[in-house]
Amino acid sequence: MKDDLRSRNRTFDSRSIASFMDGYVSLLSRAFEAVDREQLAAAQAALVDAAENGKTIFAIGNGGSAAISDHLVCDLSKGTHHDQHPTLRAQSMTSNAALYSAMANDLGFENVFAGQIGLYGRPGDILIAISSSGESANIVRAVAAAQGLGMTVIGLSGFSGGQLRRTADISLHVPVDNYGIVEDAHQAIMHVIAQYTAALRDQG
Repeated sequence: MKDDLRSRNRTFDSRSIASFMDGYVSLLSRAFEAVDREQLAAAQAALVDAAENGKTIFAIGNGGSAAISDHLVCDLSKGTHHDQHPTLRAQSMTSNAALYSAMANDLGFENVFAGQIGLYGRPGDILIAISSSGESANIVRAVAAAQGLGMTVIGLSGFSGGQLRRTADISLHVPVDNYGIVEDAHQAIMHVIAQYTAALRDQG
């Protein structure tokens, strides 16, 4: 069996579910504190700038990160909509099952996102790449394809950050060795960006 990702998780006091949760919440709090606020501001500004210039925001991820990608698209588009401001045009590259499976079948799973970027990506667009390990082959290839087209890459990573942390133009790294906490932090980062953008638009 392929490496069980649970073996990489930092674990907590399992004498009771209450003590386990206390450890989880404590580490989650430290994870939030570790997110670079300057990079967070740069990511939010890049997304708004893309909207102002009619560009598209693409999101990618595997597993739980794929679910975050889909949720992110909803919140960035509908959640920030304002009649007086351009829409953040966001699209998840995980949500079209027919296209996703065709790319995987014809080009290999490692190219399932890079292939879509080749079809849709344009200079000035943004790729939000979400990967807890930062090492997934299809994420790494997508980043290279996007940057080759002149797109800006915002990378959300965890653990040591892997190649995604090193190569992303804007890096939102959560330096924690637990998949659940990394994914929780990534989800929260997405909510912070969307809600902050919506608040600014409501102010005028």
